[in-house]
Amino acid sequence: MLELVPLRGRPDLRAQVFSEVFMALWPAFMQEDPAADLFFARPHLDACLDTAFAVVDPARPEVAVGRAFAVPFAFGIRGRENLPDAGWDGVVRWAHADRALGRAPNALSALEITLLPSHRGRGASRMVLDAMRQRAAELGLSHIFAPVRPTMKHLEPCVPMQEYAARTGADGLPADPWLRVHVRAGGHIVKVAPTSMVVPGTISEWRRWTRLEFVASGPTIVPGALVPVHVSLEQNHAVYIEPNVWVRHVVPT
Repeated sequence: MLELVPLRGRPDLRAQVFSEVFMALWPAFMQEDPAADLFFARPHLDACLDTAFAVVDPARPEVAVGRAFAVPFAFGIRGRENLPDAGWDGVVRWAHADRALGRAPNALSALEITLLPSHRGRGASRMVLDAMRQRAAELGLSHIFAPVRPTMKHLEPCVPMQEYAARTGADGLPADPWLRVHVRAGGHIVKVAPTSMVVPGTISEWRRWTRLEFVASGPTIVPGALVPVHVSLEQNHAVYIEPNVWVRHVVPT
């Protein structure tokens, strides 16, 4: 059984979870979201090491086989009665503001769960998700959410996320595998976050990130992207606006 270990207690694993082995599992452009620096850059990550995790196999606890990140934030206060349409970016900004103001959190938002291909399947993702829910309880938090990036949506980038997320199988559970894991774990789909991750860049930057030519303006399909990238050769600019799906979980008692 895999274990979730906070990086605060295992600083020896920090370099591993940020190694190229894990970074290569994500499209390069996904690592260019400017809001990410508000969590991952120092000193911000140093303040969140209780909710930044390595996933380890107890048989080899010195090796990270996965990583998981979550951010504590204040929910339900004035102006935060609902989860942000800005999804991943929005909750990272909320958490950053809370740390700056010294505001006590009462909620946890998952940001990422990534396992090495060798350790996927056999319920491993559900195991890590359950461990994150348990961590929220240990920290005394009342709510846990996740802006979920559906794993198979990139195969249908022109399908609206609202339509995609509503698809179900014969058992009534979501058709998308990652949404399915969340719902099976007791999660409830709240809404689509239409502007969850925003990645702007020049045409040359997007060419470097994707190795595509971008020879025409307009919506452009990019491998790994959940929706088309908006390209303007005239303005030397392209922007990716990724929708995610907000899922609410119950903190165990």
